[in-house]
Amino acid sequence: MTSTTPACSDTRGPLAGLRVVELGQLIAGPFAAKTLADFGADVIKVEPPDGGDPLRQWRLLHEGTSVWWQVQSRNKKSVTLDLRQPEAREIARRLIAEADVLIENFKPGVMEGWGLDYDSLSASNPGLIMLRISGYGQSGPYRDRPGFGVVAEAMGGLRHLSAEPGRVPVRVGVSIGDTLASLHGVIGVLMALHHRRESGRGQVVDVALYEAVFNCMESLLPEYSAFGVVREPAGSALPGIAPSNAYPCRDGWVLVAGNGDSIFKRLMGAIGRDDLAADPELANNVGRVRRVAEIDAAIAAWTASRAVPEVLDTLETARVPAGRIYTAKDIAEDPHYRARGMIQRVESADGLSVEVPGVVPVLSATPGAIGRRAPTLGEDTQAVLREVGVTAEQLQALRDRGIV
Repeated sequence: MTSTTPACSDTRGPLAGLRVVELGQLIAGPFAAKTLADFGADVIKVEPPDGGDPLRQWRLLHEGTSVWWQVQSRNKKSVTLDLRQPEAREIARRLIAEADVLIENFKPGVMEGWGLDYDSLSASNPGLIMLRISGYGQSGPYRDRPGFGVVAEAMGGLRHLSAEPGRVPVRVGVSIGDTLASLHGVIGVLMALHHRRESGRGQVVDVALYEAVFNCMESLLPEYSAFGVVREPAGSALPGIAPSNAYPCRDGWVLVAGNGDSIFKRLMGAIGRDDLAADPELANNVGRVRRVAEIDAAIAAWTASRAVPEVLDTLETARVPAGRIYTAKDIAEDPHYRARGMIQRVESADGLSVEVPGVVPVLSATPGAIGRRAPTLGEDTQAVLREVGVTAEQLQALRDRGIV
């Protein structure tokens, strides 16, 4: 089954002509670069020659390469440079001198130690935009601490809430801290590009992993500031908004969001609880929150005797937002995903045909596209370095010394 939207498109994308140099690895920096590449940016990914980006070896592998790599590095070119060596850093400077955007997610101070600080780079490229993603940001008392996404999720307030009450906080299940930082970084780059169009000057976009998480924490801080209330974990429920929870069925679970006033009445009618629908105390969210345990018990009693499809059919007829808990299999078999072009098929360099997520967001006039498979390690080194004046003889000498 294939998507109605082609995986490869003739469109150049809204970011066509934008050149990006990516010095990051693993998740945060590369995800930001992938997002720009999906919309037409020319992304040159710089990797160490001895193995490349560690993500090449993460999770499930095919012929020695992670299938995750086919998502994270699509639409990119791969150039190998050992940035520990002065010759490699000089080549990197040449690449950056012709770039619009530089992305890095090393520990603060690494780029400065290599002589690749923003002041030095922007001296020869005043329009350069430098996206810097790190655990704690480029300033502040924690800047030098090592920081990964999981730690940022904890410091940002998310991990405390990701649990059943009284149980150990758990990971969300994906690297959400890294991804949130990446998306904030992309937003920052686009705003900096807009500013550059007016001023001609670039700037640094400083994204801290923990701040990207913290920015999404809704009412967490103002509730503490105003009332001294520390928001606590609530499992699958949505605290202070009722009813919204996961409910058991004979063959699984369903999520039901009946927290609008009119939706609640339709939900109660659908489950045969007209008495609750007509109860004046439950006519608004404030009253429902006070009696949420009673409401949840009524919904669970109805769902528990039914299969998931029956529950969903009934609630869809009643116009109540509800859904199953999707697995990868559910996603792959869902017709809506495919109708929206959210599942695309690509072929990797080793010949594996694999389905990957489509391009988000969907633009009507200048949509993104998967126009290039993920590169093998150093696949584009020769072509890219020739563009910045490295001769064939010089390239061979660099290869002989392990610099590329």
